[in-house]
Amino acid sequence: MSAPHILATGRCLPGRVVTNEELSRTVDTSDEWVFSRTGIHSRCFCEAETGLDLALGAARQAMERAEVTAADIGVCLVGTFTPDHASPSTACLLQRALGLEEDTVCFDLNAACAGFLYGLKTAHALLSDAARPYALVVGAEVISRVMDMADRNTCVLFGDGAGAAVIRREEDRAWHTVFGSRGDPDSIRVQGPGPVPSSIHMDGKAVFRFAVEVVEGAIRQLLAAEGLESVNDLDLVVCHQANARIVDYVAKRLKAREGLFYKNMDRYGNTSAASIPIALDELVQDGALRPGMRLATVGFGGGLTWAGALLRW
Repeated sequence: MSAPHILATGRCLPGRVVTNEELSRTVDTSDEWVFSRTGIHSRCFCEAETGLDLALGAARQAMERAEVTAADIGVCLVGTFTPDHASPSTACLLQRALGLEEDTVCFDLNAACAGFLYGLKTAHALLSDAARPYALVVGAEVISRVMDMADRNTCVLFGDGAGAAVIRREEDRAWHTVFGSRGDPDSIRVQGPGPVPSSIHMDGKAVFRFAVEVVEGAIRQLLAAEGLESVNDLDLVVCHQANARIVDYVAKRLKAREGLFYKNMDRYGNTSAASIPIALDELVQDGALRPGMRLATVGFGGGLTWAGALLRW
């Protein structure tokens, strides 16, 4: 059995920080209203930056920390539902910007907020037959470009950003994963190309019910696969950072100890495929995630999709 070993992580955020107070000047909301319902105080929006800029910044940071070069990368995947272009893919443009070899496997994948974990699973599989031993997995989103800034139910939730990881496939390392999909065109939808401008439409109550169901279920499946009786046998749980109420509800259902479930949506909002790698990078850089620790990660979002992985760091 083999598993991916995450060697290093990186993150990149746009320069513009947008607070709830700033949003309250253009939409009927307030910091108290937003924070009490979501746990979010601020988020970052792109101005001059592109999705490629964010992906490149996070990727370079992860590669430098992993001490790998462009000549070492055999797979380059980008999880995103907000690419700069329908084609070429962000991954292909990243290949050029980083100077990766032309036989590097490069493509974008869209599993919405579960995109990073889908990318991790896919890159791990591709490394079994790749030309070189390392993979670059990136989650990068510019969600501000597909938001209706007059809709206070969605414009306060999302932010832009990118997170990246360099991985290596290791044959003596094990991991457990959970993946699922439930075709649903209504709960979370982004209008595609056409005469109607792109914007996010979301049924908040339906998404909340879906999220707490699949996150709790995924964690219970991962614990059972690992032979653990309690979520408190883990060192950390890193969920997609959509909403603090979702995370808190699941933690309560699982009787988790205080602080086991990491949260950083207060600063970044929901960055979709970027949220888990951004959180992992924060934990590593803060010294809270160390070699040997055991953690569960769970992503969930539009599609509807969900994914979970139990990793030994």
